[in-house]
Amino acid sequence: MLGVGMQEIIIIFIVALIVIGPKKLPELARALGRAMAEFRRAADDLKKNLDINGVREAKEKLLHDVQKPQPPRATAGKKDQGPQPGEKEKEG
Repeated sequence: MLGVGMQEIIIIFIVALIVIGPKKLPELARALGRAMAEFRRAADDLKKNLDINGVREAKEKLLHDVQKPQPPRATAGKKDQGPQPGEKEKEG
């Protein structure tokens, strides 16, 4: 938990109880909990939007790559090719 052990948490709680007081501490804890929940929701929403945008960009790139014209491919047959190195041309 962020490198904070149980002893440190207890000390922080005791100091907060002394500084803030027992009447205000539950109210402050509630407000802190709500703020953390709102922050988590905002972070999750941001992650979701980034994932959606990342997927959308990948989809658009893929569609662009598929739709662009492909250069003509060379045929694999030997008819269209000239003599290979080391071969003699066949006559007639």
